[in-house]
Amino acid sequence: MNAIIFITHPEVVIDPAVPVPRWPLSAVGRARMETFAHALAGRSVAAVWSSDEQKALDGAAILADRLGAPHHVDEGLAENDRSATGYIAPPEFWEVVDQFFENPEVSVRGWETARHAQDRIVSAMGGVDAGSPDGVVLVVSHGGVGALLTAHLQDVTIGTEDRPGHAGGGCYLVLERGPLALRRSWRAMEEPAAALAAWR
Repeated sequence: MNAIIFITHPEVVIDPAVPVPRWPLSAVGRARMETFAHALAGRSVAAVWSSDEQKALDGAAILADRLGAPHHVDEGLAENDRSATGYIAPPEFWEVVDQFFENPEVSVRGWETARHAQDRIVSAMGGVDAGSPDGVVLVVSHGGVGALLTAHLQDVTIGTEDRPGHAGGGCYLVLERGPLALRRSWRAMEEPAAALAAWR
């Protein structure tokens, strides 16, 4: 019963007038996270962690409140730094994301490189593991973070890792603790069985 469930935040309120890190969960995103929290109800959670971005804070607060676990924040769990460009509307945004993953050593349009972001994320996750009591730990973070973490855990080239399958986010991995290793690859929140198995 020692595991980390790494969760990507679900749908957000997209507002070009607000800095991307301050976007909150949308009503749909909050409802999906509430449903996932309900599925985990009654399980003992050692800690909940999140990045310092609003959407991750919102999701982690829902889990921590429902499950009665302490909520910790680590800015190292944040999405890759895209402040050089700010909001980019689709489909152009997804074209830039593709370049980010295809050229992990290169700063695309001034963004943090994929390699630097991956190193930061792996270090942060190691800190979460080492800094949490034994048991099941929940981490609420971001899709890009999850992809870079998965590439590390699968020991594959960035951009060739397994990816979440839900277009709105709200997917999770189940990881072994100490050392971190992939136990279950991506599942949507609507499929909680793999998460519930972490307590067995």
